[in-house]
Amino acid sequence: MSSSRIPQLAPTLFISALIATGCAPKRIDEMPITIMRNGDRLAEPTRALDAAAADAAASQVSGRERRDSLAAVAYTGCAPDVCAALGRGEIALGMNEAQVLAATRTTGQAWTVRRSGGVAVLAPRDADTAPRDAVAPVALVQIADGTVASVTYSEPQGLRTVSSAADVSNANRARVEALVKEGDALAAAGDFTGALERYDRASVVDRADPMLEYKMATSLDKLLRPREAELRYTLFLHRLELEKIEAVGDANAKLAEAIAQARQRVMVIERQSH
Repeated sequence: MSSSRIPQLAPTLFISALIATGCAPKRIDEMPITIMRNGDRLAEPTRALDAAAADAAASQVSGRERRDSLAAVAYTGCAPDVCAALGRGEIALGMNEAQVLAATRTTGQAWTVRRSGGVAVLAPRDADTAPRDAVAPVALVQIADGTVASVTYSEPQGLRTVSSAADVSNANRARVEALVKEGDALAAAGDFTGALERYDRASVVDRADPMLEYKMATSLDKLLRPREAELRYTLFLHRLELEKIEAVGDANAKLAEAIAQARQRVMVIERQSH
């Protein structure tokens, strides 16, 4: 081969080498797939997650058992008004510390306690998830000589302290009025289930208002629950002092209309049930 042909072959060989290199398959590094077999150990992250889940479940069980134990202690020998408040899930004046925990469905871990002499002040450990009772989130509970002397609530309008029977009465009156107002609005909108729920809650706080019995009766009537409606209508009639109402006359015309309606519905329901 003459030396004159070498320069002509060099470009050809170089291009062929480039083509061969470009056509070669590319190698991609992939993570190996691990197949678990009997006897293999789990990776550390999986074991850690399982352990955390088991700890959380055990903590929930322990907390529930602790709350049940506190509730049992709280109900033992409690005064009637305190027992009633426990049933509502509401802190009441005169409760002891265990009863406060039972009323708020908490344990001691939810609170910080500062003790000085015969006084103890309970404050939420975490302000963002403060314990609450049936009324509102609780900001402070002051216990003097072993019983609740005052409760401070954190409400939308600010802090409110209950420290006397008058405070309790005023707060209860406001709660009842709000619940009845909500119930009336729901009944007007045709939501008798929601209305009945508000009236039931109001009646727990104020059992002396016969009109609540009537409102519950009419809601039950609309929900086609005649036996309960008849009972509520009857309770409404029995709880009224009819002589006083008749003496007042026109001033209670609306109440007189409710009486007439209740009597009529009782008669209709009794006929339908026979």
